[in-house]
Amino acid sequence: MASATTTSTIPVSRILADFCAAVRFDGLPKQVVADTERAVLDWLGSALAGALEGPARMTREAVAKLGRSDDATVFSGGRSSAAGAGLANGVSSHLLELDDVHKGSTLHPGAPIIPAALAVAEREHCDGKSFLLAVALGYEAALRIGEAVNPDHYRFWHPTGTAATFGAAVAAGSLLKLNAAQMLDALGTAGTQASGLWEFNADGTMSKHLHPGKAAFNGILAADLARAGFTGASRILEGERGFFRATTQTYDPTRVADGLGEKWKISENCFKLYSCCGHAHTAVDTALAVRAKLGWKGREAVNQIREIEIATYKSGYEIVKEMNPPTAYRAMFSMAYATAAALLEGRVDLQQFASERFDGHGVVEPSIAALLPRLRIVVSDELTAMYPKVWPARFRVTLKDGTAFNLGTDYPRGSPENPVSTEGLRDKFLALIEPRFGKYFVGQALRTVDSIIRTPDMATVFRTFG
Repeated sequence: MASATTTSTIPVSRILADFCAAVRFDGLPKQVVADTERAVLDWLGSALAGALEGPARMTREAVAKLGRSDDATVFSGGRSSAAGAGLANGVSSHLLELDDVHKGSTLHPGAPIIPAALAVAEREHCDGKSFLLAVALGYEAALRIGEAVNPDHYRFWHPTGTAATFGAAVAAGSLLKLNAAQMLDALGTAGTQASGLWEFNADGTMSKHLHPGKAAFNGILAADLARAGFTGASRILEGERGFFRATTQTYDPTRVADGLGEKWKISENCFKLYSCCGHAHTAVDTALAVRAKLGWKGREAVNQIREIEIATYKSGYEIVKEMNPPTAYRAMFSMAYATAAALLEGRVDLQQFASERFDGHGVVEPSIAALLPRLRIVVSDELTAMYPKVWPARFRVTLKDGTAFNLGTDYPRGSPENPVSTEGLRDKFLALIEPRFGKYFVGQALRTVDSIIRTPDMATVFRTFG
């Protein structure tokens, strides 16, 4: 682990650029291709459903003012330039808190990278295999860079806006067939745009949704500029004033090149099955385990629980520590609320975040409001030391009759260590899309995803979804 006063001598920017420019689809392991297809399926559900939300509409209106173009599909919004489509679809992908996440980098890769890849693939009339390759490479770059700066980077910076900008640039650059020198320029230009600050969380504002959209936009811009001959910093990651030193107190540049081409990061992907921040998911899993252990079928928790102490890790706690969220959006970042919903209702879906459950001051849903004061969240040094490789939660449950017991979870459901099947992802897709678009659309969308690897022109695949 390097400190901020140490300059890396490993040319990781060039190593990454050389690798990403050289890989071809035939060089991808079969499992990586399958994992990439799963990532696209999971992303599409979040992107299509999220496109109906207010912030997505606002973004489409802003994109329309940037100028008319027929380059790429904007979900539920017609057509736009590639960069504009990347921005709009990136925002919609992140709105429901159901898009994928990677533990080691604490980064949501699908929301910024797949919209960038899709927009450029449509504009350039690339085939489906080229699109899948671009997605896999985008994940590789973003997640490796995210791991190199995590967890200290996470204190101020949202990696989905920062490290993912590099991934979006690589995805776009792959589709533009940039050579190694051009890919290095694209990384340099991407890095100088990489941003995304956590201050939005203090107010529960929409900036979080902007981060993946802007990462997609900036990545496409960086790749387009590189193809045109626009140069970028050659040591944007490891340089004296590069990304590592500027955005973290501690970093490990070896994470970028370690196992490159052998251990593919997209196969470490985690799929979210609950509509809330990923840092709350192991708590949700543990709450569901408590409910199952005690045989609860309804709202017995509110009558039987005296107290639950929930131990978690520091980085996650800082994001999900709110105990009585005033709005539905802020409830998505409340471990206490998600835990209470799981204990009482046995699920944490979008319906648990309906706006009528909150009044601007706190939770008004009666049973959850009654249970929240009995939950206590503490930071554990032991669990903090396990993060980010492990995202653990530990419960100490005390019932009103004096019964007490402990339960815990290390890996959230949907992670490689606690996996969800492809059929499970299709069920998630169905639950998101059918109520909003109907059965016929669901079937059409699933057939579309299944056909990507065989399509000769990505410009035809999602055009009817605009």
